[in-house]
Amino acid sequence: MPRPILAAISVAALSHNLNTVGQLLEQDVSIGIQRPSIWAVIKADAYGHGIDRALSGFALADGLAMLDLNEAVHCREAGWSGPLLLLEGFFEPEDIRVLDQYRISIVIHTNEQLDMLENSQVVHAVDACIKLNTGMNRLGFQQTEYSTAFARAQDLQNDGVLGLVGKMTHFACADDDPLATEAQLEVFNRVTDGLPGRVSVCNSAATLTPGFAAQVAPHAEQWVRPGICLYGASPFADRSAAQMGLRPAMTLRSELISVRTIAAGEQVGYGYRYTATRAMKIGVVACGYADGYPRHAPNGTPIVVDGVRTQLIGRVSMDMLAVDLTPVPAAHVGSPVILWGIDGPSVDEVAQACGTIGYELLCAVAPRVPRLSS
Repeated sequence: MPRPILAAISVAALSHNLNTVGQLLEQDVSIGIQRPSIWAVIKADAYGHGIDRALSGFALADGLAMLDLNEAVHCREAGWSGPLLLLEGFFEPEDIRVLDQYRISIVIHTNEQLDMLENSQVVHAVDACIKLNTGMNRLGFQQTEYSTAFARAQDLQNDGVLGLVGKMTHFACADDDPLATEAQLEVFNRVTDGLPGRVSVCNSAATLTPGFAAQVAPHAEQWVRPGICLYGASPFADRSAAQMGLRPAMTLRSELISVRTIAAGEQVGYGYRYTATRAMKIGVVACGYADGYPRHAPNGTPIVVDGVRTQLIGRVSMDMLAVDLTPVPAAHVGSPVILWGIDGPSVDEVAQACGTIGYELLCAVAPRVPRLSS
């Protein structure tokens, strides 16, 4: 019998979340302004949920965005006929042939990419977004060089190498700093003013901020790029996914594989990080950091056993973690455990307890954990 841990993935929840984001955008748009199109972001194997499940769950998305060229090719070969966007663009001249063959759009953020395109030939013009660095200082052309880069892209468009040419940036603080986000948007609007093409600036947090998408480029075609929210987690510290009508798409669950009673003063796990203050019943769960659960999770991290909320105790080890069974006196070997997801703590609650974000936990679930569509 295999180890009892598994990640149950709800394709229905993925579809629900996409629809919820679409409805929120519909509420935000002004009369006469078209609802932005949605790039459903499926990078990192769809945030750990699996590309094929994402293809099913996001079947009604306007387009799919990812990082890996092989993932984009897989989407095409699996039957996806809509737009595909590589968020970091391409890396080698040989990649252009694949972009051409599979009709894959790209983000262009360096002169080196433009150089490679200028020395290439294609059968089908490649659609592109030219990325502007508006302050995050990660990817994108500097403000002073953007107009030149955009002009080079337009020349490639005239030569039939590029098709549609649009404008893009990425927000650094859309989840918690409206002033910083507004400053980045001001830079974007100023630098790209008068340049044609569609616009893409909104990540999950900006997409979910009421009224924000409606203020961006009201007279241009707009594409938003929601990611984490489509998987039922929140980009905000002060607003839960459930409050926004989103459903968890991943439930990480396991079972108790050991139950024992320890006396006051006894300790639990590596490093004896937890000491019992009274006689208590504890359980051991088949889940550890080799499964992707964070090793640094502290005492008190929420967990659900037999439908009852309790807490982690002691240090997470490679294959196991311990829980306080005081609130669950009838728990036994084989009792179900929800690490996060439906009927358990949200992934954001667990992440907050661990001093990280839900993105990291979802992406970190290890390949050895079976995924099961639910």
